Amino acid sequence: MINHPTTIKTKPAMRYTCCLLALLIVAFHPIASGQDKLNIKFGKIAPEDFDLSKSNYDTGAAAVVIADIGNTSFEGNRKGKGDFSLVYKRSRRIKVLKKSGFDIATDIIPVYSDGFEEERLTDLKASTYNLENGRVIETKLDDKSIFTDKVDKYTSRKKFTLPAVKEGSIIEISYTITSDFYDYLRSWNFQGEYPILWSEYNVRIPEYFHYVALTQGDQNFFIKTSKTEPADYTIRVSGGAESDDVYHLTGSDVVNRWVKKDVPSLKEESFTTTINNYISRIEFQLHYYQFGASGQRHDYLGNWNIASDKLLKSEYFGAALDNDNAWMSSEMKAIVSDAHSNLEKIQKIYFYLRDHFTCTDFDSYYVYKTLKSVFKAKSGNVAEINLLLVAMLRHENLVADPMLLSTREHGFASETYPLIKKFNYVICAAKDENKLYYLDASRPYLGFAQLPVECYNGLARAINRDNLYVIRLDPDSLKEQKMTTVLIINDEKGQPSGSFQSTLGKIESYKLREKVNKKTERGFFNDIQTEYGSEVSIENTSIDSLTKLDFPVKVQYDFNIKSGSGTDMIYFNPMMAEEWKENPFKSSDRKYPVEMPYTIDETYSLSMDIPDGYTVDELPKSARVSFNETEGSFEYLIQQSGTGIQLKSRIRLNKSVFQPDEYNTLREFFGFIVKKESEQIVFKKKKV
Repeated sequence: MINHPTTIKTKPAMRYTCCLLALLIVAFHPIASGQDKLNIKFGKIAPEDFDLSKSNYDTGAAAVVIADIGNTSFEGNRKGKGDFSLVYKRSRRIKVLKKSGFDIATDIIPVYSDGFEEERLTDLKASTYNLENGRVIETKLDDKSIFTDKVDKYTSRKKFTLPAVKEGSIIEISYTITSDFYDYLRSWNFQGEYPILWSEYNVRIPEYFHYVALTQGDQNFFIKTSKTEPADYTIRVSGGAESDDVYHLTGSDVVNRWVKKDVPSLKEESFTTTINNYISRIEFQLHYYQFGASGQRHDYLGNWNIASDKLLKSEYFGAALDNDNAWMSSEMKAIVSDAHSNLEKIQKIYFYLRDHFTCTDFDSYYVYKTLKSVFKAKSGNVAEINLLLVAMLRHENLVADPMLLSTREHGFASETYPLIKKFNYVICAAKDENKLYYLDASRPYLGFAQLPVECYNGLARAINRDNLYVIRLDPDSLKEQKMTTVLIINDEKGQPSGSFQSTLGKIESYKLREKVNKKTERGFFNDIQTEYGSEVSIENTSIDSLTKLDFPVKVQYDFNIKSGSGTDMIYFNPMMAEEWKENPFKSSDRKYPVEMPYTIDETYSLSMDIPDGYTVDELPKSARVSFNETEGSFEYLIQQSGTGIQLKSRIRLNKSVFQPDEYNTLREFFGFIVKKESEQIVFKKKKV
């Protein structure tokens, strides 16, 4: 299995002197003035600890993390394996301020395995403290309330909820994880959903191990130090039936300390891929290990050529692609029998998988089953289905490669290092002549060569042995166009009636097909009727191209409007429920980019008769505004011509990602749109 925790087998020599070559070197910075150590003793809560009035945090928060402290160090492996173990310790103290913060009392601790060895969770302590009549009452977590969920073959989760939690409670959680997987040095988040008064991570790394430190978010630390200290380690190598060999290593450690103080929460807002892309964070990737200056260097990080080769040889990814897969020969004859070109073969194989297979998991880059068993079961995770697609294409001597990517919710993949765990999705790249087609057969409503919007999150990497090309799936390349036309006339009885037609973009068409599959076509139109209310009744409904997945969907219906005859004034919104009803950008400022999934081009046209017996009393004014000159625009053009009114409203945004310094302008832009599209035409009854 590639990039899942695995133990590196080494046999250290008898004794090594200090030879510090660590890649992870944090320059020494003088400690800022003020407190450099946290005056907290976990497990000891006094009445005065409940008073946070002098602390600096958002008092509107539902909870506040008083302290979150982590320590990672190495120790000689005690099982006679002749190598090292990682020891990770974490302690947290949290005050719950509101009922909406009770979720912080539920904790999940992941524990990893390679199929042979498993990390060991020990010393788990958790308590809730409440102040009652001036006394601190402790309620401990019962061991029977700790549950274990098996996520997959390699990951299990310890899950528990602390008891007796109420507004004002303080909770504490501490535990230790001992791990033989020192390629998996745990990361640290200095920021999260709730404000944190003190966040500290200490990492002590022996000179033999060399890590790359990957940082993101705000990297301004209250304390940031690195120093070298002497260290001794005892390594035990199993002697089998004979006594164990014991080695003593003398060298040095690089001791790093990071502290952030009074860290504000970072909440997820509208149009965010994942907040995890922007929180203040540090994580580590093992680069290489080397025992002594003259010892052999063992590269772990490697490069994409090495990573791709390992993936293709792995039974959990590409090993099956090297097989002749003769078992599928008879099935392939039926699938491509009437194909007249390579492109038709690609399409027919893709359509067969898309239309006959069910995806069980859309978050996976590795396989659990053989391709033959996936084919037989007609189901599998996204990696299994799309690797099967690659294998079936290759069986027909077509050029096809698997491609790794990270979806929007999973976060950005590293563009520098071959960090496989940063990916979570597999698609297929098929080539016909000089054109590449990017395919995902795991989604039942995708047109040919169309990918889910979640895939447009930056780079995607082809995994092969000859041409390690990279493509960028940029949301700016997704042009979502929508055209809506409304016609309203006065019928022979003088009653207003009309027709509605809306041709959707590819992404909205996909979503509508999903919705109709869940709710039925009737249910879809019932929702539209409910939105209109009793003032409008719809009939003669239809959806064109609902099953023609390579074409945009067209929604059509006729409608009748209660005329309001007899009333002196009629108020009518000409947008017919197609308006932006609220500004999606509510916060006064934003600390990270706005990430729309695609660019926008929405056009709405209306032509209507003025209701019989009425004149126009008030008509909204036409308006045109631009966003950053050429990056977007909004026009609202309305006029009265004789007995009719014509309106054209168009919103265009030519890019999808907006930096924090553009946020206020974007917010004002949509604020103007919402206000303008809510304006009504006022009709006044004619005097007899």
